[in-house]
Amino acid sequence: MSLSISFERRGAGDPIVLVHGIGSRWQVFGPILDALVDAGHEVLAIDLPGFGASSLPSGVAPGPRGYADWLAGWLPEQGVERPHVVGNSMGGAIALELGRRGLASAVTAFSPAGLWREPGLRWCQSMITTMRSAARVAGPVMGGAVDHRIGRQVLLSGFFGQPGKIDPDVARADMAALADSPAYAQARHAFSGYRLAPTDDPGALPHIPATIAWGTRDVVLTHRTQSARAREVMPYVHHVDLPRCGHVPFNDDPSTCSRLVLADATAAATKEPR
Repeated sequence: MSLSISFERRGAGDPIVLVHGIGSRWQVFGPILDALVDAGHEVLAIDLPGFGASSLPSGVAPGPRGYADWLAGWLPEQGVERPHVVGNSMGGAIALELGRRGLASAVTAFSPAGLWREPGLRWCQSMITTMRSAARVAGPVMGGAVDHRIGRQVLLSGFFGQPGKIDPDVARADMAALADSPAYAQARHAFSGYRLAPTDDPGALPHIPATIAWGTRDVVLTHRTQSARAREVMPYVHHVDLPRCGHVPFNDDPSTCSRLVLADATAAATKEPR
């Protein structure tokens, strides 16, 4: 099977690469994409292999480390070297992996995966599986329910802090992507073998601008426990709480999310610490 990768590439300037989470797609970054382009950056938002509109061939290992390996080879093929990598959830873990390997000029990670202990891992896997099962079994019913603000609040509150703000067409497309992701099972399984610890080699991360941001309404990777764990594991990065934001914060507060990304981008360009 040939590899067909779906991505959006806009703008010109220092590159920013946007990496989504499990079951998601590049369009999740839509609320902040224009702001990054308007600030003078080339932005590449990607559907990881097996998610969104990208195929999943043999040889690609879904999961934080496997996708980091793949991006380490694919990005230079696109003429992108040491970009600022922005990720959410699994994509946040991928961004941190690339930063640790010295392959990123800056990292901005929103609710990155891997900062769990065993109960948090099991909770996360249960939550995303429940939401995926609901999207697959009740797709048409859920598709109609999201036309109504209350329906979006009920059905999408697992991912968004303010689900009523989501456009119904976007919500339907997001649910379809979650239901149909061929890489989902492998990526979910890879979570069990991925856990970040204070004893890990930080590599290049302490030497580049890096931010971990967490929505205070995140119930997938729960803010109270996992943001605290992030501060313990990576005290050398900049930590930020995002009030009223959920696990996927870009619709909840696009201005704050884009501001955090651009602050890291500016720090990388000026070679100043964050």
